Amino acid sequence: MKALFSILLLLTSVHLAQAQDRLSGKSFATRSEVLARNGMAATNHPLATQIAIDILKRGGTAVDAAIAANAFLGFADPGNNGIGGDLFAIVWDEKTQELYGLNASGKSPASLTAAKFKAEIEAGKSRTTGPLSVTTPGAVGGWFALHEKFGILEFNDLLEPTINYAREGIPVSSEVSDNFSTVNLGPGNPSFKATYFTSEGRLPRIGEIFKNPDLANTLEIIANQGRDGFYRGKVAQTIADHVQAEGGYLSTADLSNNAPEWVDPVSINYRGYDIWEMPPNGQGMAALQMLNILKGFDLASMGYGSTAHIHTFLEAKKLAYADMSTYYGDPNFGKIPLERLLSEEYAAERRKLIDPERAGAFEEGLTSGDHTIYLTVADGDGNMVSLIQSNSALFGSRVVPPGLGFVLQNRGAGFILEEGHINNYAPGKRPFHTIIPAFVTKDNKPFMSFGLMGGDMQTQGHAQIIMNIIDFKMNLQEAGDAPRIYHRDENLSSGGTYLESGFDYEVIRDLMDKGHTLRMGKGIFGGYQAIMLKNGVYYGASESRKDGQAAGY
Repeated sequence: MKALFSILLLLTSVHLAQAQDRLSGKSFATRSEVLARNGMAATNHPLATQIAIDILKRGGTAVDAAIAANAFLGFADPGNNGIGGDLFAIVWDEKTQELYGLNASGKSPASLTAAKFKAEIEAGKSRTTGPLSVTTPGAVGGWFALHEKFGILEFNDLLEPTINYAREGIPVSSEVSDNFSTVNLGPGNPSFKATYFTSEGRLPRIGEIFKNPDLANTLEIIANQGRDGFYRGKVAQTIADHVQAEGGYLSTADLSNNAPEWVDPVSINYRGYDIWEMPPNGQGMAALQMLNILKGFDLASMGYGSTAHIHTFLEAKKLAYADMSTYYGDPNFGKIPLERLLSEEYAAERRKLIDPERAGAFEEGLTSGDHTIYLTVADGDGNMVSLIQSNSALFGSRVVPPGLGFVLQNRGAGFILEEGHINNYAPGKRPFHTIIPAFVTKDNKPFMSFGLMGGDMQTQGHAQIIMNIIDFKMNLQEAGDAPRIYHRDENLSSGGTYLESGFDYEVIRDLMDKGHTLRMGKGIFGGYQAIMLKNGVYYGASESRKDGQAAGY
């Protein structure tokens, strides 16, 4: 009897310890939130965060700091992002008390017709990597559009830290090294190898010093010559010549005609909070559709991680993605029924399709790219920016213009070949995009700037973060560290539901009984950064799946 009592006491003690086994006292939080008043930055690399804070301390705005941090990440984390990719941002401007959205995604080559595109694919050319997948890089144009509207410091001040780091070199971090280890380049591609390989003929490993003097030179041209330093002149000519020599179609005219577009973010109200996303050609609206469906359920009473919570979320996700595969694309090439898709009436219709006892088969599609960086910055004047930037796939197209120090994205892989579909390939068209920044306001005031990178995990992750904070009352750090749910189109060989470690096995069995296909996965659950504003204090969070850091002053 005494022995039994001792065992019960031990089990009870273990149970009690579980809720207090972290510094913060939160069961999922890996660290405390960072609190500061004058400024905050959260990125996936500590040095990028430090650069952002330095820019803020020099009097720069949140946008100045975000551009500087993004420039550095293009050097330090080149597989995931860089000046050969695209960019989206949502900015809260304290002066006007408004949100602004920037779509800095590039278009397909004007000379590549749909007939040529299809013929090239039928001839065996890849549309997922290589020159056919290259679209006009929009990130640099995005930097200048953001800076013209919201910047204060000289533009060359923003690129100077990265120029110096690229020449002097930095140690390769753990996550970047892990990404590098998955790259199988094969023979050829000398310009890629000249840019990124070590003298041993491989990508650098953790702790090894990585330099990129070619990128430093390109950034110096941009710093001195402005936007035209990238989209016109020597850099543009080198890009176009190399892509065409490799068999692609991107031209100097495509580059010089590139123009980012200011757009109005779209929103729904979720239990008193306005959740903001970018409209298509991105996928952000799917997060809003999910949340619109989910707000008809009492998730709080279900409890985080319960069978009912996970099942209901998965069914809402499937319904939103079915719409995404039907309606999302470049709005200049088709009509998107935005108002109907985000209406309460439509959400109610979709909600009725959810069977609480069985997994549905509402299917999906339109996913591309999962190698991205997300960052967010807030300044002492109350301005906040939510920014995301990407190459699409890891090292994008794998096409590196010689001597420039960066890889071109493969966003062309986001197009489909289906006559009449809004995302069917066409020249001069923006492809369907996965990368999405997010923002939350309450009572028309900023509440949270956040994002969660990772291909088609992004919208699913956005919805989960909102549920974690609003329904399950987690703090900003715990909301990102809590175990995640990822669903992939079940028509795919790898389709099904992936649950991160931390969910009860009894729940997993219950979900299987409801007809869900359960799988395990590695590195597919995204990466989250966030800044919250409460009572004049910034709260910062950087999740444990990345090498990042939130810091303030």
